Amino acid sequence: MAEQASPPPRRLRAVVEYDGADFVGWQAQDEQGGRSVQSVLEQALQRIIGQPAQIVGSGRTDAGVHATGQVVHFDTAWPRGLPELERGINAVLPPDVVLTGLAEARMDFHARYDARSRVYVYTLLNQPQRSPLWRRSAWHIAEALDVAAMQAAGQRLIGRHDFRAFGRPMKATGSTVRTVSEVRVAASERATGQTVQVTVQADAFLRHMVRRLVYALVEAGRGRLTPDQVEAIRASSDPARLHGIAPPQGLCLVRVIYDETE
Repeated sequence: MAEQASPPPRRLRAVVEYDGADFVGWQAQDEQGGRSVQSVLEQALQRIIGQPAQIVGSGRTDAGVHATGQVVHFDTAWPRGLPELERGINAVLPPDVVLTGLAEARMDFHARYDARSRVYVYTLLNQPQRSPLWRRSAWHIAEALDVAAMQAAGQRLIGRHDFRAFGRPMKATGSTVRTVSEVRVAASERATGQTVQVTVQADAFLRHMVRRLVYALVEAGRGRLTPDQVEAIRASSDPARLHGIAPPQGLCLVRVIYDETE
């Protein structure tokens, strides 16, 4: 009897949510590098499909950074339905990672290179006392913030600019020009203060770009920088002009945008 032919490979696309507090970041490291989101996902996938598979993400979040909308792709000859595969992977994933969607993709789809833009949200807990319940998901700022000043400063960063002052490329020779299409600052009142969320959308981001941008906006909210000074820092292309960075736990990748045909 002839051997049954193996099913053809399929490219699948998934949306991943994770609490980044206990990860070294998205990117898989060597054995001494620590626990990464990519390696945890690949280990879970191998347990279910029975063979190694590389998972490619839309972006490399840093240690401590979270995601609700990370997009990944991988190839597999999985012969059965996708709901069964999604349930199986989620059953063996640790509590701080989960697939929230799994779908068929065209074979040349690429989670990173096909992305048109990415949206991050940074959360600030703006109240006199810190909160143990928010310590893994927000940056606590005790002094009052001027949200209108933060919004005004953020508007000076929209457009296609050299953002060298706010970050560095993954490769030493890479471009530092990026197109930022949205910077929005919104506050929600709490009994003890307010939460402030900074939403930033761009075609791509430099390493630490969102966290340094948020730090500049917080300095504007504290009255230490004017909107003109934030714009001047951006125009200078000099990283030394900005003397700080927002901590990672307030940052979350919430959406990756593709063409409507994807």
